[in-house]
Amino acid sequence: MNIEEKDKTAENAAQGRTLEENFALLDQKIAQLEDSEISLEDSFRVYKEGMELLKECSAKIDTVEKKMLQINQDGTITEFGI
Repeated sequence: MNIEEKDKTAENAAQGRTLEENFALLDQKIAQLEDSEISLEDSFRVYKEGMELLKECSAKIDTVEKKMLQINQDGTITEFGI
């Protein structure tokens, strides 16, 4: 499997990953970028993949924030405000 096929497979799997799994993948990307043996081309690719993971994490967090509810003192339920 070449790099492009791996990237497409990763993109397809991204929809089913949890936030924790994405954070673990981000840690892996950071470790790859910190490796002094990584080529410039590979570092750009890994950076791009990391930014895509960050976007996905942000979208998942936004979704969770929108779903959070707050129960008021009078028993009514409203959206949780930050």
